[in-house]
Amino acid sequence: MISGIEIFDIALLLVVLVITSWYVAEYIVRVFERRSSRLDKIFNPIENLIYKVSGVDTNHGMGWKEYAFAALLINIVQMALAAFIFMNQAILPLNPQHFSDLSWHLTFMQVISFATNTNLQHYAGEATLSYLSQMSAVQFLQFTSAGTGVCVAIAMVRGFKKGSKDLGNFYVDFVRSLTRVLIPLCFIAAVFMLAAGVPQTLSGYTTVTTVQGATQTVLAGPVASLVSIMQIGTNGGGYYGANSAYPLENPTALTDVAQIFLMLLLPTALCFVFGKMIGKEKESRPIFIGAYLLFAIDLAIAFIPNPINEGPGIETRFGGFMSTFWTVVTTAVTTGSVNSSLYGMHPFAIIAAFMGMFIQATPGGKGVGLMYMIMYVILTVFIVGLMSGRTPEYLGMKITGRDVKLVMVAFLVHPLIIIIPTLVAYASGAAAAIGVTGDANGFTQVLYEFTSAAANNGSDFLGTTANTPFWNVATGIVMFLGRYAPIIILLALAGAMIDRKRIEGTAAALKTESFTFSLVLVASIIVLVVLTFFPFLALGPILGFFQGHINFFGP
Repeated sequence: MISGIEIFDIALLLVVLVITSWYVAEYIVRVFERRSSRLDKIFNPIENLIYKVSGVDTNHGMGWKEYAFAALLINIVQMALAAFIFMNQAILPLNPQHFSDLSWHLTFMQVISFATNTNLQHYAGEATLSYLSQMSAVQFLQFTSAGTGVCVAIAMVRGFKKGSKDLGNFYVDFVRSLTRVLIPLCFIAAVFMLAAGVPQTLSGYTTVTTVQGATQTVLAGPVASLVSIMQIGTNGGGYYGANSAYPLENPTALTDVAQIFLMLLLPTALCFVFGKMIGKEKESRPIFIGAYLLFAIDLAIAFIPNPINEGPGIETRFGGFMSTFWTVVTTAVTTGSVNSSLYGMHPFAIIAAFMGMFIQATPGGKGVGLMYMIMYVILTVFIVGLMSGRTPEYLGMKITGRDVKLVMVAFLVHPLIIIIPTLVAYASGAAAAIGVTGDANGFTQVLYEFTSAAANNGSDFLGTTANTPFWNVATGIVMFLGRYAPIIILLALAGAMIDRKRIEGTAAALKTESFTFSLVLVASIIVLVVLTFFPFLALGPILGFFQGHINFFGP
């Protein structure tokens, strides 16, 4: 059972998080509305040089097609650069361990993984990647993928803002997201992590003699800088194969709590950004309340006492409570980092993890989580309109049939790219080839792999065992579609909202800023997700629970 002190710890963390996120949201709005700032003296010369060299017209506004194309183009170019580094790291500098090049299929999978903000890793970083690959491919894509996520969310909000003529300029948004938001935040976080004991060095691995007289290799590297962007950017890909369960990546309880805080910071701030940018701060209420009610439900599921074994049954460094809480957080914000093995979790915690990845808005990854929540709001408004017999409206705008079709396509992409490859993995024998069984536990492993890939989450059960052509190519395709298909569709929705006629303040208008609407929104999301995914949960973790496993993969 969860104790009173543990409930207090969660409450205190969330209170500090909400207060901090409110002020971070105000700063983000100022950045993307290009308001004057004292920091302009520092950033303007840097940004203007970038615009000049790249030929960007900062006054050019983009429609949804041009904005989406620009985002996709720059992401593909970055993938190509990272692929070159991965496939040539053996001859490139900063490789003191003399690691060999990555295979073509692992390179394909990993560049898509990092560029899509997924960070699913079919390798152990400390035994596979050079310092150059860690810094110039992994961390590089973690920054740019995080920046892309923030940009597309801001663009979507602009579509709903009264008086908007376009979605903005992707290249300007992208540069400002890096120079004014992500790099400063990550610099502060990296300094904190360094002070808290996380290493940051390029001196190579060191062999030391322990107090017992044995030798041990200390696998140190540029870890603190990677930890900061992996958590702030809701990336999740760690320097080590064990991720934040590894002592050098997460040495103390302080760094453990700090990393949870960093994961939640930007997704929570973006909930407030929506209301601030459209000039109606009350409209942030259903987005924030809805996200955290869903988060609370996930926590409640994860901490249901396991009647088969009252103990946590998890091999951890920080205890069963913090490991379960981390698992809920990392799937709620689609980060994917872990501080313990998923194999030790009981089925309730795994179901909670699935729910976070199915919904993707609890509060979801930074940027895309906000986009999904707006999508759910549109669906809820439409459903309420059908039930009440009136034309659905949101922010004074009528919701058309085309709008509903767009959000339904965006919603249905997710289950399709999870279910189809899961079935293919069994039908083709790819699951059996890496030792995955055909029982409930094995099905859950495969379902989790593709759910994590589709949700751009990156936590998984398979790890390096999935480093085969089938799994690398299959998950790469799923990650690409799971990232860019919803973004393009929801940008199309935002583009359709520009200059749409608004009727403000009618008596029949649905009060979307109310707490009642927040409850209806949560109920709608749960019904949609349960109807879509329950049969597959029933075949996996639910069946695994009723079959009587002590832990999820225990004896």
